[in-house]
Amino acid sequence: MELKTMPQQVNGANGTTANNNSNNNNNSNNNSNSNNNKTDHHEKEAQSADKERSNWSNGLEFLMSCISVSVGLGNVWRFPFTAYENGGGAFLIPYIIVLFLIGKPMYYLEMVIGQFTSQGTVKIWSVCPSFLGVGYGQAFATLCIITYYSSLLALTLYYLFVSFQAELPWSFCQDDWLNCVNSSPEQNARSLMTAENATSFSDNSTKLQSSSELYFLNVVIKEKTDISDGIGNPDWKLAIALFVSWVVIFLVIMRGVKSSGKAAYFLALFPYVVLFTLLGRAVTLEGAVDGIIFFLKPQWGELLNPIVWKEAVVQCFFSLAVGCGPIIMFASYNRFNHPIYRDAMIVTSLDTLTSLLGGITIFAILGNLAHNLQIENIRDVVRSGTGLAFISYPDAISKFQAVPQLFSVLFFFMLFVLGIGSIVALQSTIVTIICDQFKAWKYWKVALTTSVCGFLMGLVYITPGGQWILTLVDFYGGTYVVFILAIFELAGIVWIYGLQNLCDDIEFMSNKKVSFYWRICWFFFTPVMMIVIFIYSMITIQPIKYSESYFPLSGDIAGWLLFAVGAAQFPLWGWWYISTHKRGSFAKSLMASLRPNDKWGPSNPQTRRDWLIFKSELIVKRAAKAKSNKMGFFRQKLVNLFGNTSS
Repeated sequence: MELKTMPQQVNGANGTTANNNSNNNNNSNNNSNSNNNKTDHHEKEAQSADKERSNWSNGLEFLMSCISVSVGLGNVWRFPFTAYENGGGAFLIPYIIVLFLIGKPMYYLEMVIGQFTSQGTVKIWSVCPSFLGVGYGQAFATLCIITYYSSLLALTLYYLFVSFQAELPWSFCQDDWLNCVNSSPEQNARSLMTAENATSFSDNSTKLQSSSELYFLNVVIKEKTDISDGIGNPDWKLAIALFVSWVVIFLVIMRGVKSSGKAAYFLALFPYVVLFTLLGRAVTLEGAVDGIIFFLKPQWGELLNPIVWKEAVVQCFFSLAVGCGPIIMFASYNRFNHPIYRDAMIVTSLDTLTSLLGGITIFAILGNLAHNLQIENIRDVVRSGTGLAFISYPDAISKFQAVPQLFSVLFFFMLFVLGIGSIVALQSTIVTIICDQFKAWKYWKVALTTSVCGFLMGLVYITPGGQWILTLVDFYGGTYVVFILAIFELAGIVWIYGLQNLCDDIEFMSNKKVSFYWRICWFFFTPVMMIVIFIYSMITIQPIKYSESYFPLSGDIAGWLLFAVGAAQFPLWGWWYISTHKRGSFAKSLMASLRPNDKWGPSNPQTRRDWLIFKSELIVKRAAKAKSNKMGFFRQKLVNLFGNTSS
């Protein structure tokens, strides 16, 4: 059987291609020589690709790598402030619902596609070639995320370095800071003894700020309250920290999965040791119970707010790293029969538990912070955003009575490890895309070049206006680009390639039938929920703000251009593919571009042959069953949706 035509016949898995099969058999004698030549050619290509692509040393490396990317700063940094902005405990309900209807199905789908094809996020689109732009658009969004994510690593390194001082520099107020409350209990007790501070604390109209917040804003990032006159120059201390971060990233990824797989054990497990230690201290702080209650107590009215649901989807995507490519990339290095279902359930469940753990920890700290600042409403304790992890956590550490410097070093080292685990996966995704496209290029050279570019692009975020740019890029270049392309990703695989074809491929790979839960989520709940939430969020979108200040017009324009560049990858690459692979009329070319090409399927030649036989047998079996049962179109679709245990 000719490899070139079989993937296109696969679309007829319900029995609609029987005539095409007979026509091919009638012409097989005349074309046997050319078919054999093409088969040999494709098998040689597959063998070459199989030799070049590495595999994980063992399945545990893959699991640890997935944990390190999915359990990262998104849990400790982004989840608490997203919950903080969306009503605390009210956010947990839509988040858990979204996890089961969108997060888990998307995560498992990306694992399946990566392992089945042994290809990166661009090459997998041999399943539907005109959707090639989805892969490139996701790569663009990944680049945007990488650039600002690395700046967060620079901040963690900065705090790590200054934690070695005899006294934590954010634990006490400096002379020129007005309305400041010392984060350290000892320093605060001494300051309260003075008449000046006693007077200021008795004045309820004065808004107080902790020394940890003022240290972050005035010393670390030197924040600008207005960027209409520019964002300023990079801070040299943060630039050094950024450079060190990228050196570490390069050293981890330079040998591909051979080096990153070994590092994954430490990157995945060490953060939990520190996080549990911090949790143990946080819950014993005065006022911590109020913060935890605020976090866990649901505000039922917020469930009707579509913005909360949109933020739940965004957080789910950011935390699990779906829609960006690293899950597909990691799974592509698996052996074909690796049990990914188990790994997908472990990672997505652990990710949720870690988010809850991080949320309880930080809200316990916020409760204590509200108590110290004499503020009743925890919402008013500190503004949300990037600084939450660099304000609330340091504030809690400064309250440790026994060697707070040690806990500070451990905590910020943990944050650095979490960040490295995530950015290594994102950066490896970009390197894999390039190396898959240009197989002659050395992996380590591509890793080095992209790391240098990442450092240079990251400099913009360590300027006084850097947090403004981070907010802009995250909103337009990360959030919305990933969101819309994830919808196209799901539509291309499930709706165009076909749910039944996908389930057949999974059954062949795992030797298990796909349950109704996955089928109904992939076919209906996941795409429909994402489409509805995306449309609503675009209709009701408001100009973004940073620290209660609106961006200048030029900033909004730049943001929309960023979104346009990312989203436009889908139609532009689709048009390019159709234009360069013409099949007569435009309509015929379009239809051909929506069918799998000859590169779709398992990369191993023997596995590929077995897969083609498996699919052919299903076609014949379903064609005979459809003829005998005389099932209508809609009845057949229902059978596909609910699964057919007899096929």
